[in-house]
Amino acid sequence: MIEKKIQVRSKNQNYNIVIGNNITKKILKIFKDNSINFDKCLIVVDNKVPKKFIKKINFLLKKKNKFNYIFSPSEVNKNQNTINKLLNILLKNNFNRNDCLISIGGGITGDVSSFAASIFKRGLKFINIPTTLLSQVDSSIGGKTGINSKYGKNLIGTFYQPNLVISDTAFLQSLPTRELICGYAEILKHSLILNKKFFSYLDKNIKNILKLKKPFLENSILQSCLIKKRIVEKDENEKNIRKILNFGHTFAHAFEGTNNYSKKLNHGEAVLLGMSCALNFAYQKKITKKTDYNRIIEHYKKLKLPSNIKSFYEKKNINKILSFMKKDKKNNNKKINLVLLKQIGKTKYDYQFNETEIKVFFEKELIN
Repeated sequence: MIEKKIQVRSKNQNYNIVIGNNITKKILKIFKDNSINFDKCLIVVDNKVPKKFIKKINFLLKKKNKFNYIFSPSEVNKNQNTINKLLNILLKNNFNRNDCLISIGGGITGDVSSFAASIFKRGLKFINIPTTLLSQVDSSIGGKTGINSKYGKNLIGTFYQPNLVISDTAFLQSLPTRELICGYAEILKHSLILNKKFFSYLDKNIKNILKLKKPFLENSILQSCLIKKRIVEKDENEKNIRKILNFGHTFAHAFEGTNNYSKKLNHGEAVLLGMSCALNFAYQKKITKKTDYNRIIEHYKKLKLPSNIKSFYEKKNINKILSFMKKDKKNNNKKINLVLLKQIGKTKYDYQFNETEIKVFFEKELIN
């Protein structure tokens, strides 16, 4: 793959996303090309990343004053305690705002690292090196940071743009199929909310994408990043159109919370299940066109993507799911806000429904 560069424009600073295969081997050149300068850095390393990659990056940065923090990524560890550990390292070693925090890992690692960078002395340089498909196509773009609390997911966070994102597809070769499907969830979401032509491409090439075949994988990553770039540039702080990126996520975050963020259902799988629920709900409310509804259902069936809520929950779980949905950060009154598809590529945000309507929906889904 020829190295690609996407510039994301934001109010506070513009930054580049550099995409390519095995590009971390020239990390110093990428830093130079993107005017990244620092003497001291804290590298937050996802413990799932193969050691050969970390060893190589540490060697290339041997002239920098480095501190490594090995992080065990999980929704449970995405908390204030982890943030305090990172802040203590930064404070103890007298970091200043010209120094740098580098995240090497998946979405959880990036969320935690970027949040720490955003609040340390009101802003530390931040470089994100996403190593999972999900983080490369979604969470590394747009400046959302966040941690969880006992009240729900990502309820504590900031908007803080990185100085640079380096997406090296070589990292993806080490991922199990389950992780790749999780990343595919966000690629699929981007196509559904804004680009019908891209959905058709995915529908035709889904198996090649998940087998990491060229150029299908690279094209999918690039198009997915371009869609998210287009949205966040229009609405950096999620006041209007950026809300469409939450398609399926109101359901998904509630599912994860109900499971106490266990590995029974990870984030990407929850998003796939959440989008399926949002699709079924919208179809029953006569919001989504029948032809588009059927196309998406058939797409799910091709790879047996998670779509049946009965495989994960029972009627006794409904009230707990609803309690998390009511706490969702997108709500602004007593009703629950949902992002729903009118048709593939056309989405509307801020649909509002009362708790009873959604409860009736869940009851039907768990009976049929």
